[in-house]
Amino acid sequence: MKNVKEILFSLIITFSHFYFGTLVYILNGTDPEGQPVRYGLTFEPGSKEYFQVDSKTGILTLAEELDREVQDEIEVLVSITDGPNKVVERVQVFVMDANDERPQFHNMPAIVDVPESTSSGKSIYKVWAVDMDTGSGGSVTYFLQSNDAQVKFAIDRHSGIVRLKPGMTLDYEKATTHFITVVAKDGGGIYNGKQQVMSSSATLTINVIDTQDTPPVFIGTPYFGYVYEVSSPGSEIFTVFAKDGDVGNANPIHYSIDSGADGVFGINKTNGCITLRVYPAHLRKEMFNIKVKASEVNADGNLMDSSIATVTIQVVDLNNHPPTFYGENGPKNMFELTMYEHPTDGEILRGLKISVNDSDQGANAKFNLRLVGPGRMLHVVPQTVLNEAQVSILVENSSAIDYEKFHMLTFKLLAVEIDTPERFSATADIVIHLLDTNDNAPKFSSDYYIARIPENSPGGSNVVSVTAVDPDSGLWGEVKYSIHGSGSDMFLIQSQSGIIYTQPWASLDAEVKSKFNFYVKAEDTEGKYSLAEVFVTILDLNDHAPEFNDNFLEKTMVIGAPVKIEAIDDDAEEPNNVIEYSIMKADPDNIFDIDADTGEIKLKSFIKSMDIVQNITKQKDCTWSVVVQARDRGSPSFSTTAMVKIDITEETQLNGPFVSFLMQSRDNPVKVLGMIAGFICIMVVVTVLISTISFLRNKKSNKILPSRRIIRKRPNHRRQWAPKGTDNEDEQFHVKEEINAADNVNCNNNMIPQYQPHYYPPPPPCAPFIPPPLPCHHTSGERNWARSNSSGSVAIKPKKKPIKTKESQVNTALVSELKMRLEQRRLANQY
Repeated sequence: MKNVKEILFSLIITFSHFYFGTLVYILNGTDPEGQPVRYGLTFEPGSKEYFQVDSKTGILTLAEELDREVQDEIEVLVSITDGPNKVVERVQVFVMDANDERPQFHNMPAIVDVPESTSSGKSIYKVWAVDMDTGSGGSVTYFLQSNDAQVKFAIDRHSGIVRLKPGMTLDYEKATTHFITVVAKDGGGIYNGKQQVMSSSATLTINVIDTQDTPPVFIGTPYFGYVYEVSSPGSEIFTVFAKDGDVGNANPIHYSIDSGADGVFGINKTNGCITLRVYPAHLRKEMFNIKVKASEVNADGNLMDSSIATVTIQVVDLNNHPPTFYGENGPKNMFELTMYEHPTDGEILRGLKISVNDSDQGANAKFNLRLVGPGRMLHVVPQTVLNEAQVSILVENSSAIDYEKFHMLTFKLLAVEIDTPERFSATADIVIHLLDTNDNAPKFSSDYYIARIPENSPGGSNVVSVTAVDPDSGLWGEVKYSIHGSGSDMFLIQSQSGIIYTQPWASLDAEVKSKFNFYVKAEDTEGKYSLAEVFVTILDLNDHAPEFNDNFLEKTMVIGAPVKIEAIDDDAEEPNNVIEYSIMKADPDNIFDIDADTGEIKLKSFIKSMDIVQNITKQKDCTWSVVVQARDRGSPSFSTTAMVKIDITEETQLNGPFVSFLMQSRDNPVKVLGMIAGFICIMVVVTVLISTISFLRNKKSNKILPSRRIIRKRPNHRRQWAPKGTDNEDEQFHVKEEINAADNVNCNNNMIPQYQPHYYPPPPPCAPFIPPPLPCHHTSGERNWARSNSSGSVAIKPKKKPIKTKESQVNTALVSELKMRLEQRRLANQY
């Protein structure tokens, strides 16, 4: 058993802070003879059993929680035995500390009295806190918990001494008590395997003790007193009052007259009452300025700090008559008036006949008039009176005089003396009864109303109720409603209640029109009105099923490209008009997929050629049928189906972007038509541009110099009508060459032809009346060019004939003809 004893001697260990059941140590012992050993653990009688051991394994665990601050050393009897032999050893267990204790204040909270004369930096109080932990967890530092930069105190973080901050002073008159929170914090330590810092706080109350550092203060300054003609020696004129400025420890006050009394006034040194020593007739001045001193008296009866105040005393006559208000029949203290609301600003209330009088003389008869009442509705004129005056009440704020707010107004008319010590006064009541006028328009409870009504609601269904209030009384307060605006055709309103409902014949359909807005008018009996806007939303119901263009559709599908079908739901809003597509039946089955949102049908991904298609159908006819359902998402939901015949084909080998576009758009003819229309528009624009450019170029190149022009032969004043058989029409025209250098030197066409007026003779007897042609206008039979005739008439030759080619002459004639026609058209428009 020697080895067992050696193991037990090595069991002197230390423990830190553990909890119940914590593994503390494992006992390990052997028997030299190889016998199994058992372990035991006992304690002294009366001591707490902190540990327990497993007799077989030797595992030592914690049975009670340890606390070093309660018991820092534990004595244990450890035993080991192999049966016949047993060894017992006494073991000392030292408990290590953990940071589990907060600092504890020993002298906090506390109340400290500090004189306000304490100098800055002086210590005020020493805070003491103790932490039962050891090491850094037992060290304590102090600080003040305050974010105020104006705090007057500081604390030494190590010693805990609280001091008045440098530069700070205490003032009892400003603050009599200060509260500071002191925080004690330990240095931190390990607890349950983690670093932990613990702290405590307490309040230190500092009462500031007043000291004698403030002189007396006079209360109620400035001081004014009066001596009247009936006063006698010993009469009290005025009483001054002063108190010690150090209110926390106030001293009694001693009063005395410093100067200005001239021996005619005295003062009570205790209560400060100033009295008259002579009769008023012996006074030589009308006003005295007396300096009164107030001094503090200490406990020994000595005078200390003092202050001086001035008392102004005036000698006046006796004021024995107060102001008095008068009506038409003598003194009166109530005046009544009935009037309509909202009189004109500045208007005088002539129904009130008020006068005021004070029978005193001089300053004793001077007083102010003031009108007291609700708001600044009225004001009084005059405001200052000497002896007597006629009082007028004027309107100051007409809008405030409102029958809807006040049926009756009550004012106080005050007359208060100004310069008299008695301040005599008089009052009179002014009562105004208001009559109503129609000064308000009806007002709606809201500027706009929003209503919702389901479509297909029957005629006469209520939509919304509007409310307007007219605060006027009687008939003026009655409101009638009406509706106006282009959106009001489908609605009616009850003129008395303001309930808006649909027309009896109205059929509301959100698909036709889902929004209505109109104005509702509230009007009183005199036509004053206000408007509010009404917004009505027709709520969509799912009352339309999706529809295909045809119940039987035929499509051509190129392998690898989808075909699209489309159904339309006439409902106005989502989800009623949102359509989902699905394949209900297909022949053959499981060949097609459909996009539920777009309706695009495409072959399964494994069908990539016509060979696969023909293997499925075993036929050369590759036209398959699909039954497609279109269902909306409304509630209840509606659906419709269509049979789609799909002809399967392979993509052609044609190349080019145009062919690709046509193949992609074969199921969308609108897209193709749009492309063709765009191409036509481009061609039209190009054609117009080319025509415009050609016209401008031709216009510039067609400026031809004419050498002659065709003019009508000047007729004679008397013309004989030719017989019917006369065919000599060539005599009517001739070619006149105008190459007069004086008239047109350049031989161009800038000369404006001068046409002579034509005179037509009257028709022969029995001839039908034919209106003469307009000047320069030729009928179809007169459009012959002038030429030489067989009668021998010759055209007039020009003075100088230019040399012209045949082509030039033809162009000149064409231009002249064109100009002549334009001139004829212009003259015809004038007539």
